Amino acid sequence: MRKSALNYVHKLAQQDERVVFIGSDLGPGVLEAMKQEIPDRFFMEGVSEQHIIGMAAGLAMEGFIPFVNTIATFLTRRCYEQVALDLCLQNLPVRLIANGGGVVYAPLGPTHLAVEDIGILRTLPNMTIIAPCDADEMNRLMPQTIDWPHPIYIRLAKGGDPIVSKPEYGFKIGQAILLREPDAGLFVSTGVMTQMALEAAQKMEQSGLDCGVLHIHTIKPLDRVTLSHWLPKVKGVVTVEEHTRIGGLGSAVLEFCSDEMPEQTAKIYRIGIPDRFADQYGTQNSLLTHWGITVDSLCAAMVQQLHKS
Repeated sequence: MRKSALNYVHKLAQQDERVVFIGSDLGPGVLEAMKQEIPDRFFMEGVSEQHIIGMAAGLAMEGFIPFVNTIATFLTRRCYEQVALDLCLQNLPVRLIANGGGVVYAPLGPTHLAVEDIGILRTLPNMTIIAPCDADEMNRLMPQTIDWPHPIYIRLAKGGDPIVSKPEYGFKIGQAILLREPDAGLFVSTGVMTQMALEAAQKMEQSGLDCGVLHIHTIKPLDRVTLSHWLPKVKGVVTVEEHTRIGGLGSAVLEFCSDEMPEQTAKIYRIGIPDRFADQYGTQNSLLTHWGITVDSLCAAMVQQLHKS
């Protein structure tokens, strides 16, 4: 997914002279082809994340479209004030490409786990937050970043994730995609957790329960129209995200329901990372399993919700 995103930055730079790339200590070889071909629009700034946000803001005010890439925790925790004041307050077209959303960097421990990044940035006016489910969907997102007038945070997963999106579903910022039509239950997911939601729906089908999957790649702005259409049609809803249960997708869905469809709130169950720092090291999958974010837990939660109704 990261390779797809960065390769597309190079492609966009070839097509549009406003596109610039700014990296922070990404190591040798990153976008080497762009560096050689368009050196005046390629910047590698070292370990200086707060600086590159200000630099990107300045370039955007001069008419450029900066694409900034570094580790997700550094773009959010470390740069919060710069993102808030330099990008969002000015409403500038800067694209933040965040490596390692969720627990991709599980071997490095809690300092590198971006498990509250969505919650941090969702509070900021003008910010757009997108978490594609695979590399193909990333390729459908990137062309739309040129004309989007607001700051964008693009949450990357690990590389080599299975492809579950389909070209015929299309892609539009702010518009959720129904990957599987629901009967009694609906899994609502974002990012690579959509893959897990699809697996859970397939397993539920083997038990005679048809569940849908709604992929919300754009967490902000939330697709209220699609949620308004599908939530009343099902008996149980399970949201799943590789993010703390506080402030992420599940919170956004509940907030929407509280404001506009309060009668739907009781049918929603949230699955996500608990409210505590990681106390284990391992792999992405081992940490998710430790926290109970698995296909089996999704199925069990859906059965529980359907029995409540």
